[in-house]
Amino acid sequence: MAAEEVTLSSHIQHHLTNAKMCSTDAGLAFNKACADSGFWTWNIDTLAWSIGLGLVFLWIFRSAAKKANTGVPGKFQCFIEMIVEFVGDNVRDTYHGKSALIAPLALTIFVWVFLMNLMDLIPVDFLPAFAGFVGEQAFGMDSHDVYMKIVPTTDINMTAALAIGVFILMIGYAIKIKGIGGFLAELTLHPFSSNNKLAMVFLIPCNLLLETIALVAKPFSLALRLFGNLYAGELIFILIGAVGLMQLPLHFIWAVFHILVIVLQAFVFMMLTIVYLSMASSDNH
Repeated sequence: MAAEEVTLSSHIQHHLTNAKMCSTDAGLAFNKACADSGFWTWNIDTLAWSIGLGLVFLWIFRSAAKKANTGVPGKFQCFIEMIVEFVGDNVRDTYHGKSALIAPLALTIFVWVFLMNLMDLIPVDFLPAFAGFVGEQAFGMDSHDVYMKIVPTTDINMTAALAIGVFILMIGYAIKIKGIGGFLAELTLHPFSSNNKLAMVFLIPCNLLLETIALVAKPFSLALRLFGNLYAGELIFILIGAVGLMQLPLHFIWAVFHILVIVLQAFVFMMLTIVYLSMASSDNH
């Protein structure tokens, strides 16, 4: 793509396209060569940034744990303890079962999703332009054929993977606490029930349909809510970046507002995860 052919539409499309890797008959291929590769295409920028930010999370909290002592805590330790206590309080108030996994899981989800969302505050052209420069200078590629999306939560594959992980835990907790029979009974004997066995024969398919829809809707809502909010925020940043010099005050105003979105969406994802796991662990429907 020549520079004179770059339009606002192509600029936006370029920023919203993931760096891809796939396997073809000729070996590994990247980006445009993966257009017809089908399902087995890896969004390598999403993988790299999400794994990298996960390691940052582990490093930060490991450093805080190593520096923890019984004396007067420093500012860094106080900040980490505030996050841990905040998450712990929400888990105690929301999760009514007994599990040593929920609090660490909630802390991991909150901080990891927050860090991935936080990447949205980096100017949209900075890292993609740098990646294009490296691709052009080091590998002889056209800079417009080099893609990099730095916000993993603007990739539906990432948010869906998180939601599927929560969904698997929901099913696992439900079967562990209620047993397979109890789990199946919850799907088939509620919300409609009757003492008449003949009536139950007709009610069971209705219950199964309603409960299955309600169950499957939970991971869908988790994935789409996080993806939709961050994708929309990223798109607005891209549109602001196309304004030129006037983008600076607009960027600042939107960034201040978007900080609330970044924190809120991490909190909502964490809280819904706790609520869903609490519902799955409950003995009562």
